[in-house]
Amino acid sequence: MKRRQFIKAAGLGVAASAIAAPAIAQSSPEIKWRMTCSWPKSLDTLYGAAEQMAKYVGECTDNKFQIQVFAGGEIVPALQALDATSSGTVEMGHSASYYYFGKDPTFAFGTSVGFGPNQRQNQAWMMQGGGMDLLNEFYKKFNVTALIAGNTGCQMGGWFRKEIKTVDDLKGLKFRIGGFPGRVLTKLGVIPQQIAAGDLFPSLEKGTIDAAEWVGPYDDEKLGLYKVAPYYYYPGWWEGGSVLHAFVNLDKWNALPKSYQAILAAAGYYANSWCMAKYDAVNPGALKRLIANGAKLLPFTPAIMDACYKATNELHSEVAATNPDFKKVLDSMTAFRNDEYLWWQVAEYSYDSYMIRARTRG
Repeated sequence: MKRRQFIKAAGLGVAASAIAAPAIAQSSPEIKWRMTCSWPKSLDTLYGAAEQMAKYVGECTDNKFQIQVFAGGEIVPALQALDATSSGTVEMGHSASYYYFGKDPTFAFGTSVGFGPNQRQNQAWMMQGGGMDLLNEFYKKFNVTALIAGNTGCQMGGWFRKEIKTVDDLKGLKFRIGGFPGRVLTKLGVIPQQIAAGDLFPSLEKGTIDAAEWVGPYDDEKLGLYKVAPYYYYPGWWEGGSVLHAFVNLDKWNALPKSYQAILAAAGYYANSWCMAKYDAVNPGALKRLIANGAKLLPFTPAIMDACYKATNELHSEVAATNPDFKKVLDSMTAFRNDEYLWWQVAEYSYDSYMIRARTRG
């Protein structure tokens, strides 16, 4: 190459790099956010999902986008994660949407409703059936958008200080139950209580409440509920596949570069898979230990399940009659769930039922 051509080419290269470098820097700004959670650090699967999400974002951006995770109570009380995010006190909140049903019952669908889809069906509805689009359309009214960021699977029915044999046994029962299903149980005489995880043990021990549900064996063991309420019922018909969300302040979300939005969403999906896998891995051993330590494992009777199913459908119909947002999401979820179970009974249920029987036969 001639000297003049070389200088010209080099000059063009310098000019190109001078243009490119600021463009790259602008697309990858240094950002520091805070995420408040509805969980204590001791619940390392729920809180851990938030940590996994933050870690993923940091690693994918060479720590240019950092998210600091806070347990419930460190910045705001556990059940104020949505409010803190909506107001801009923090940029993000990791929580369960149904905690906020008091603002609008439509929030319940973001986590789970009574006799809703199971774990995989809920994911399918949200990701492929238009569920998240409907929910985020609703969440905009509260200045947040939501990213899927965890799933507990089907939960347990909770810990009771006494046996629950009939529907009448539910009358007057002070039961800690999260979200909208508490309103279902009021139809059957239950007095629902919404209490954060850290207060469950002392509330049961003192008799302030008669029963409490949380998640499942692994988390319940950590909370020690079996020591003060030995009757462990299943299934948690109100949480067939409970989804956790990372709520993001809408203004902060819109201000993010598109690449960071994509990374944050991908981080949520990763945390979601991590959370499901962790619960599936640790619940069996925890259940064995709980039974060895005196927990009495019992199913809800068919009569109780039927009464709860009837009360659930009645309440959903009542709310849908006066709340257009609730009706829109309910209709979408119900149609999707019904088709899913049409398919589920063919392969999934048949296979699982056979394997359960095969295991008991050895």
